[in-house]
Amino acid sequence: MNTNSLEKQEKRTGWLLISPALFMIALVFIYPILRAFSLSVFTQNLGTQLQPIFSGLNNYQRILADGRFWQTLWNTTVFTSISIILELILGLFMALILNQSFKGRGLVRTTALIPWALPTAVMGLAWAWIFNDQYGVVNDILQRLNIINSPMTWLGEPSRAMFALIIADVWKTTPFIAIILLAGLQSVSQDLYEAHAMDGANSIQSFYQITIPLITPQIIITLLFRFAQAFGIFDLVQVMTGGGPAGATETVSVYIYATIRRYLDFGYGAALVVVTFLLLIVAVCIAAFFLSKLRVNMIGDQ
Repeated sequence: MNTNSLEKQEKRTGWLLISPALFMIALVFIYPILRAFSLSVFTQNLGTQLQPIFSGLNNYQRILADGRFWQTLWNTTVFTSISIILELILGLFMALILNQSFKGRGLVRTTALIPWALPTAVMGLAWAWIFNDQYGVVNDILQRLNIINSPMTWLGEPSRAMFALIIADVWKTTPFIAIILLAGLQSVSQDLYEAHAMDGANSIQSFYQITIPLITPQIIITLLFRFAQAFGIFDLVQVMTGGGPAGATETVSVYIYATIRRYLDFGYGAALVVVTFLLLIVAVCIAAFFLSKLRVNMIGDQ
């Protein structure tokens, strides 16, 4: 058997092996998107027959004039941006600590994953109690430290409610970022640090010139993953604030849920899903492009 025939056989075998995974991806991801797009060109007839009526791009034109959608998009962007920045900083700091050798390191690493392992709905309910204005532990601690004189309404004021959501999300997802970055740190050879130290470099210089460039792939993966996940946040917001107060913490996912489940506007809800999906794809592609350029520039400077 010649080389070309062998390569073709290996490719056929490879496609055969990954075909079940591709089928599941198509079933779980591609079909719902195509179904949402087909629904988005119809409007629901609220008469006795409840038959959908073809409306073309009317639902998409409606989005352009929907102030509530653009407000939820802004809320989602603020939540996503602040959350992933804080999670990256704290996750990298945590990963650097967990990468050190100390007694009980295995137990600490396992314990650090507990927030990520907890169900988001349960965790959100716990944080709602923590930020409760009457008997929440946050107000109790702040009053004991004489930082505030009277209880603060955390979930009843727009900026404080968003702050509470961000704190809860950062607490839950920072360990996930830390574990991924820890895997990257463990792949960096200690010989590089020793050689760099022999050249007169200190620990800070080694961090910026060796650690960051070599774990950039892990940083890019975590940022893209967390961006997509935070942009579609639903359960945490629904449990803690329900999108309130006055829509200040309502995200796109919560708005879509209300449109479909509360108002039974399936066509418009599907159009919102399609537009949000396209915006997310564009944002991820732009972020991936700039992060890749940043990585190339950092490697080129070495």
